[in-house]
Amino acid sequence: MSAEHPIEKDMAPEVESNGTAPITHEMSAEDTARAAARFGYGPMAQVNTAEANLRPFGGEFQPGLYKSVEQRKFANPAPLGLCAFALTTFLLSLINMGTRGITANNIVVSLAFGYGGLVQLLAGMWEMAVGNTFGATALSSYGGFWISFAIVLTPGGFEIVDSIEAAGGESMFNNSMGLYLMGWFIFTTILLLCTLRSTVAFFLLFFFLDLTFLLLGIGYLRPDAAGAPNPSIIKAGGFFGLLAAFAAWYNALAGIADSSNSFFIMPVAHFPWSPTARSRAKTPRETV
Repeated sequence: MSAEHPIEKDMAPEVESNGTAPITHEMSAEDTARAAARFGYGPMAQVNTAEANLRPFGGEFQPGLYKSVEQRKFANPAPLGLCAFALTTFLLSLINMGTRGITANNIVVSLAFGYGGLVQLLAGMWEMAVGNTFGATALSSYGGFWISFAIVLTPGGFEIVDSIEAAGGESMFNNSMGLYLMGWFIFTTILLLCTLRSTVAFFLLFFFLDLTFLLLGIGYLRPDAAGAPNPSIIKAGGFFGLLAAFAAWYNALAGIADSSNSFFIMPVAHFPWSPTARSRAKTPRETV
């Protein structure tokens, strides 16, 4: 420990040798300034707003200017949420594409509840704790999506599919599911608009996901002659879902890999109109 930053004293107050009255220590202005500069948070922190914001970075799940997590008590929760979203989307998309002849998607239920749902929701709540409004909104919402989707698919549990089909047949369920997916398409479009000043990798994640919801919604709203969801459109939605899953993993890797644990960083692809491309300034977190 250097002399410039001595080791802090214990938080418990010192007492006289007879154990009666505590000894108080007045902090000088220099000590106060040193503590504020060192800890970077709390009532003594003096934040330089010109240096607190960094460039957009997909690994932080923040499309706009964000504050570095290096001086925070919390780790970056974005890679956890992205991985939870990616794996669940990956599995469902393979099933939608008819991989290895799988037609029933019940295996997704456990993953949607436990990983894509619960874990992603928790990651979204931690995004709120670190001050990332976009990340909190996106990860928490998609965590809720997977939980709600698992509720629909739970066999013999909530009986949502059976109750809808009992009321109006398979066509009513297809229309209900189609409208459900189109609602998520609208929500994803809103998030997509917020990524236009960030990076290509971050934009592509929401672009592929947006097309996934759109195609799956159309597949249910425009069934085939037998009344089942249109298989060609559902497969197309599954294909774009795979692309969304790999884009999510890519952004997650960008948030995990750095000089402390990796021999490489992910290549950067900023839009020409983004703040980084316009300023041509490099930042420590420019690693998407």
